[in-house]
Amino acid sequence: MADFLPLVEYKMVLKDHYDGKKRMEQAWRWYGVHDLVPLSHIKQAGATGVVSALHFIPNGEIWPIDEIRKHQQTIAGAGLTWSVVESVPVHEHIKQRTGNYKKYIDNYKQTLENLGQCGIRTVCYNFMPVLDWTRTDLSYSFHDGSEALVFTKKELVAFDVFLLKRPGAKLEYTSSEINEAESWLESVTEEKKENLVATIIAGLPGSEESYTVQTFQHILDFYADITPDHLREHLYLFLEEVIPVAELSGITLTIHPDDPPYSLFGLPRVMGSYDDFSALFDRIPSKANQLCFCTGSLEVGANNDVVEMVKAFRNRIGFIHLRNTLSNSQGDFMEADHLSGDTDMYEVVKQLCLEQQNREYAIPFRPDHGHKMLDDLTKKTNPGYSAIGRLRGLAELRGLEMGILRSL
Repeated sequence: MADFLPLVEYKMVLKDHYDGKKRMEQAWRWYGVHDLVPLSHIKQAGATGVVSALHFIPNGEIWPIDEIRKHQQTIAGAGLTWSVVESVPVHEHIKQRTGNYKKYIDNYKQTLENLGQCGIRTVCYNFMPVLDWTRTDLSYSFHDGSEALVFTKKELVAFDVFLLKRPGAKLEYTSSEINEAESWLESVTEEKKENLVATIIAGLPGSEESYTVQTFQHILDFYADITPDHLREHLYLFLEEVIPVAELSGITLTIHPDDPPYSLFGLPRVMGSYDDFSALFDRIPSKANQLCFCTGSLEVGANNDVVEMVKAFRNRIGFIHLRNTLSNSQGDFMEADHLSGDTDMYEVVKQLCLEQQNREYAIPFRPDHGHKMLDDLTKKTNPGYSAIGRLRGLAELRGLEMGILRSL
């Protein structure tokens, strides 16, 4: 059959299906050369931007220009662009404003300068003490057979009160919450208990530290006298030092909301509500101080209206995480499909599309925390960061964006 097939030169013709409207940048998180999802698969997924970091550099150390360029060249070699750094971790001494915090702030400034020299323009970070995003189950069976990330209050209480045995923990929960947690703990195997401990404190994708139960309690002790007001002020003081460097380096710093946006283990959390962001922008009005708008983190805040928040802050959004959640009044939540959770994703993306028309550059967004599904169910994957679930999410979000832009 090949004998009479004509020889042709295949060319990809890029057509404008968006009526000339400006599009956001489709991005994908990549954890470096050891990531189980290679750059070639990211390119096939249709993303053009890569969200990545130099995870091998210890927290607080300067990122050397040669290492930045090496990582950048690896990404460019796959036909992609390193568009967002997620993240340059903020050292615990900076959050506590103790120990060597001045040195670590100086190191942070130098890292921003080095990133700016390499042409990277967006840096995402968070100011959550000790832990990054927190879940209690990394492989919950969703109704369709895929696996989702889940947070349940009873399991958190079980860990906090009965496994960690944090001093004063019992005073922070109701008697019914403690009883439910104790009943759950008595009903599960030792393996399940060990998995719970590992899930909460042994490190997750994106977190830069891992702990044992003993070291976890030890670092919690350092925050015993730090109130939310103290932590908020420490954030402002940190930004007052680093934002001028970001401005000179052409970098936008985008802060990720707390996930979930309320206190865990007695730790203060200060970036999870409308009032938190409003106060941040009032104190640090620089355009280099912006928000990483994470729909999933914000949606599970009981008093948050995500649509109203994106309307209010859309001109201060420098980076976007799009994911959906399902939650209840007890504080439990799970990662849902990107278009079918509690968040009105159509209205959120519409507001972002409208804002994009006012920008000279494409706002990067990435699908976040996809379900583990299909062939990935039999593979080792990073929790929340398997390929196929995020591929589905990116495809859905790409189609939603096109539909909205064609309707404008």
